[in-house]
Amino acid sequence: MNGPTRIAVLQMTSGIDPEANYDTIRDAADEAAREGATMLFTPEMSLLLDRDRKRGAANIPPEGDNLFATMLGKLATERGLTICLGSMAVARSDGKLANRAMVFSPAGGAPVTYDKIHMFDVDLASGESWRESNAYAPGVAVVAVDDTPLGRLGLAICYDIRFPALFEALGQARCDAIAIPAAFTVPTGRAHWHLLQRARAVEASAWVIAAAQCGCHADGRETYGHSLVVDPWGEVVLDLGGEGAALGFATIDPARTAEVRAQLPNLYNKRAIPTSMSS
Repeated sequence: MNGPTRIAVLQMTSGIDPEANYDTIRDAADEAAREGATMLFTPEMSLLLDRDRKRGAANIPPEGDNLFATMLGKLATERGLTICLGSMAVARSDGKLANRAMVFSPAGGAPVTYDKIHMFDVDLASGESWRESNAYAPGVAVVAVDDTPLGRLGLAICYDIRFPALFEALGQARCDAIAIPAAFTVPTGRAHWHLLQRARAVEASAWVIAAAQCGCHADGRETYGHSLVVDPWGEVVLDLGGEGAALGFATIDPARTAEVRAQLPNLYNKRAIPTSMSS
């Protein structure tokens, strides 16, 4: 990354029709290109958000024959954008699904992919119960994408944000920015969304870009929104609020990253923590 870079962040209310969701991304890519952005970030499960797994199964492509990935790759090339698809569901050959992020380069070629590592298996006080691991297999690799307009871009998805070790690894990999797309529930979003996003930016001394789902969805769920861009000092420079779908823009300045890392060189000061405890 040589200088300030303009990015676009898409906040969506994805539904159960993948083609309609793709049209929303395409329209956002058109506007992002017109506004001079070099990258577009979308939320977790951008192309299909459907908690009815039987109904949704018909709309989940096999990982080896993914029409929407082909369409997004073509869109990135035609619009001259790096498209960071927050994630989409894909069917693996072993019968499980993957919650998969994809980064498409305007130069073409296969996307860089990351499969969500931490499964959202929780029972909330609101009565919401989620068991992501019933259908999805966890990823097994930490992934960073080199040579994006932002420099090195680390990838994470939603619930991953609660596990600092992943972000320590991305920080030690000297990521310049980290994408944390999400479909956060409203109760957890109100309590922890801003806190966690800011903390991860500070820990990794990196920009955080968190495109989020928002509002009431066709499958009956409600998500928190508040897509964010956070600088390496933990300052929020973009917040799209929780009212509904939106497209926002932010300028990412590498000089800010260098400034923060010079003041607080925590990535260099890290020491091994003893595994034994004294009493």
